[in-house]
Amino acid sequence: MIAAYLEIRDGKIKKSSLEALSEARRRAAELGVGTAAVLVGAGVADKAPAAFAAGASKVYVIENESLADYSTQAYAVALAGFAAEAKPSALFFAATAMGKDLAPRVAARLGAALATDCTKVAVQDGSLVFTRPIYAGKAFLSLRLKSSPQIASLRPNVFPLGEADAGAGAGETVRMDAAIPDDAVKGRVTEILKEESAELDVTEADVVISGGRGLKGPEAFALLRDMAAVFPRAAVGASRSAVDSGWIGHQHQVGQTGKTVSPELYIAVGISGAIQHLAGMSSSKVIVAVNKDPEAPIFKVADYGIVGDLLEVAPKLTDELKKALKD
Repeated sequence: MIAAYLEIRDGKIKKSSLEALSEARRRAAELGVGTAAVLVGAGVADKAPAAFAAGASKVYVIENESLADYSTQAYAVALAGFAAEAKPSALFFAATAMGKDLAPRVAARLGAALATDCTKVAVQDGSLVFTRPIYAGKAFLSLRLKSSPQIASLRPNVFPLGEADAGAGAGETVRMDAAIPDDAVKGRVTEILKEESAELDVTEADVVISGGRGLKGPEAFALLRDMAAVFPRAAVGASRSAVDSGWIGHQHQVGQTGKTVSPELYIAVGISGAIQHLAGMSSSKVIVAVNKDPEAPIFKVADYGIVGDLLEVAPKLTDELKKALKD
């Protein structure tokens, strides 16, 4: 059995977790084993039908009031207990902020190996092979994990969603006890402060429009938000220099010290293309760069490039996108 942990945010299963479940289903089919989804929290059993529709043949539900709010330690205890009892051959996470926090702790509790931020999972000679970028995306490492379960986090927006099966809303649901010892949790969530903006997270977006030092100030990010508004699932990103300058929040940062994104379309506006930034977006399907410097490194990875003043190019590009998408 290959299992996938399903992350729930704002009452919904995150798209990136469904991608991990879809990949688990594809590899499980090759290996001739079942696919399971794991739900952790309080009052999460009602998400089971969505997990079945996304490809799970079995759903494990771990509920406890102490799991109502995410806690690294409590969730790690719950998932390690699941793995010890259900004994999946592999356990997938989405490489989100939560997945990157949780997967290593689960692996440590189980004494298992972990492959992080994977961009490919394959079956060779009857076993799973994981591929992940290394050296800031300059090379790729393929590895087999000898421990059991094999634990891996999968990069969001890389693995395609499986075809949803509306008729597969039922299956075997297994409820598991979640006894969390008091001494296992050193910290507890007392309050959650949400950003006022309802902007989509860059790791979840199908289109990311990022700005860099070339914007010369926070005001120019309004041009990028206008462009993002043209697309149904778009988010505004930024380079480290723009974030360090205080022009936009750190949650928008794309790069080696920020977030790694793999959207269908990445538009880099006023970004030179330092290797640290490329490490966070080079796996994007299509890359468009706008920069006044024709020698900017970003053009070496871009599929399309526009040389010009971004303050003039961005509004015109937005207008052309509106016309193209309207048609």
